[in-house]
Amino acid sequence: MSAFTNHFAFEFRTGIRDKVLLMMNYLFPLGLYILLGFMITGIDPTFSEKVIPSLIIIALMSSTVLSLPNPLVTARENGIFRSYRVNGVPAISILSMPALTTVIHMVIVAIIITFTAPLLFDAPLPKNWLGYLLFFVLSAFTLAAMGMLISVVSGGIRGVVLWSQAIFLPSMMLGGMTFPENLLPEVLARIGLLLPASYSTKIYYGLAMNQATVFDPLWAVVILLAVGILAFTLANYLFCWDSQNSTRRGHPALGVIILVPFVLGAIFLPIQ
Repeated sequence: MSAFTNHFAFEFRTGIRDKVLLMMNYLFPLGLYILLGFMITGIDPTFSEKVIPSLIIIALMSSTVLSLPNPLVTARENGIFRSYRVNGVPAISILSMPALTTVIHMVIVAIIITFTAPLLFDAPLPKNWLGYLLFFVLSAFTLAAMGMLISVVSGGIRGVVLWSQAIFLPSMMLGGMTFPENLLPEVLARIGLLLPASYSTKIYYGLAMNQATVFDPLWAVVILLAVGILAFTLANYLFCWDSQNSTRRGHPALGVIILVPFVLGAIFLPIQ
């Protein structure tokens, strides 16, 4: 238990002391929250209804898929994991501890956004707090697991940037956060269902705000949970202690398995 506590405390302090992690965990998402909140609501007052879910999802993606893989890949490339292995630190701890502490940082950011948005932007608070909790926990779990998997399947920092941006940038436009989904062409709306943000927004509006959604938000819960479990399992299975080690239990290409629930959703779920 003391080893867990020490490891957790170390990772949590790193997320505050490291300038890059501090920026991605706090400064970037909160700065974007203020910037987009004032800018978009000034153009479109109805965006106030989207401020809380949209900026929380952006904050989660910033801290997980964008910044979580980088220190893990750097540590692997520098051979740091070899010393972890010698000292008996399990692979699952190496991956999950940074993810857990990142989520704790995101809890703080989510609390700030949730309770300041009504004051700054006249944003409505969730009507169902259990639904809101499910939205946050499931989104955080799935995105953190995807960040862990990105760190494992990427051959270096360039690979991290490629996979991270392939999730983050399309989500900004097609995930239902900044652009109304009902205005998208059918092809782009289907592509949007390949992104975790699309399902997170459905959970928020359907279960936290009790609004009608184009499909049952429970399907979004099932799909995000399936993707999170698959990503977590594959990250642990494909984990490599050292970039110089040619032996590994599976090819990194197995990571595409996590797309299966998204593809099924894009094919079978309604979009209007």
